[in-house]
Amino acid sequence: MTVAIEMGQTTAGGSANLDLEELLATRLLVQGNSGSGKSHLLRRLLEQSAQWVQQTIVDPEGDFVTLAERFGHLVIDAEDHTERGLQVAGERARIHRVSTVLNLEGLDAENQMRRAAAFLGGLFDVARDHWYPMLVVVDEAQLFAPAVAGEVSDEARKLSLGAMTNLMCRGRKRGLAGVIATQRLAKLAKNVAAEASNFLMGRTFLDIDMARAADLLGMERRQAEAFRDLERGQFMALGPALSRRPLGLRIGATETAPRNATPRLMPLPGATLEDARAVILAEPPPDNIRPQRRLAPDLLGQLMAAKSAALEISPDPVAQPLSAEEVAARRERLDRILSAILAEPDAGFRAIGVLYQEFVVRCRIEGLGADVPDLTDFRRMLTRARAGLGAGEAEDDAWQDVSLRAGILPEDMQGVFMMIARAAKEGQPCPSDAAIARAYGTHSFRRARRLLTYIEEQGLIVCQIDGMGRRIVTLVELAWATAPGAPDAEEVTA
Repeated sequence: MTVAIEMGQTTAGGSANLDLEELLATRLLVQGNSGSGKSHLLRRLLEQSAQWVQQTIVDPEGDFVTLAERFGHLVIDAEDHTERGLQVAGERARIHRVSTVLNLEGLDAENQMRRAAAFLGGLFDVARDHWYPMLVVVDEAQLFAPAVAGEVSDEARKLSLGAMTNLMCRGRKRGLAGVIATQRLAKLAKNVAAEASNFLMGRTFLDIDMARAADLLGMERRQAEAFRDLERGQFMALGPALSRRPLGLRIGATETAPRNATPRLMPLPGATLEDARAVILAEPPPDNIRPQRRLAPDLLGQLMAAKSAALEISPDPVAQPLSAEEVAARRERLDRILSAILAEPDAGFRAIGVLYQEFVVRCRIEGLGADVPDLTDFRRMLTRARAGLGAGEAEDDAWQDVSLRAGILPEDMQGVFMMIARAAKEGQPCPSDAAIARAYGTHSFRRARRLLTYIEEQGLIVCQIDGMGRRIVTLVELAWATAPGAPDAEEVTA
């Protein structure tokens, strides 16, 4: 079935249609100076295709958050989430087919690049079963795929450029259709721009940008001057999803509007500000009273606060320290509850906050309501459990050095390191990519392999491949080594 998206009117007065299925296979590049109508064009495309295909928008200025109310997009404020959280959010958005707006407003350039790369990485690395068709719109793409190094770190630039290259070069087979918009083609990395087969070129004034636009549209250089004469909302179109020959069109109206409207002239105030010098140049307020952005209420935080309040209101006046036997029994019950939770098929891919809430509920059912570990202790228990360690094993002297070494890694990687350490200590086969991915909370085997590389780069392990393609991991200085294990072996679950 062919789905035609009406983008507006051609210069000849006919309907300007875009073939959505062809767009999904061939990608789109939009170019135009500030004020040429690029964002309006993207909004028209998103509104007209919202009912047909899942969408995500990488939005550096927060212009597209207004799509949420009318079309149901989930707005993700990147400022409120870590890179790891956004990576997982990208995976879940694809799995559950939820259209999203990644709002990067409020972040500096480096953090915008890092968080956008993490989110796009989550979209890209999801398991094959979830490669559903999806429009991925990136506004101001030159910020995320710059042609030359800027003021950001090399690491951030490589992460962002790599994610954009994956989107445009390798995303098609994964169902990802990149739609990128830029103010200047000269500032956009050529390997990213070159992968688009459809083009919508708006008003531009610089010779280098006009020349590149003319080349992309197959126009002669002398015709490039025409790009200076385009009005706001007018574009030249070319591509299999648009037209086989350069076609002029005007973008139609939209149902929603950006939060930041186009600036309009307005009269200055009639009254003169008295003592303007004193008002404008007054001492700035202290930094500690500047208003801070309030985060959304945290269900987990509320649960912990309610628990603390209940304990303060109803203290136990006759509470006595537990004996060693009682402590051991309590610890065994907690381990059993946690093991039951982790035995569920999707436990490895659920957020820690969700796991903790279920853990609290099960503890209360078991009559441990007043003795539930706090979130910090739960994280330690979870790390230990994912490594396959019992409480007694983890407190053994032989594991103290391992725990110290794991502490230099990010928290979500520590369980993987300890799982490998346990296999090495006991001489078991090296965990497979599937086992490592599950312990890390991802479906991506590729990310599991990158994780091993990262841990090796920190000087904690050495990875080797034997003559049969099996992996051996040795812990540095401890001289513990795993038995050879096949990286592609299927995970064995109890």
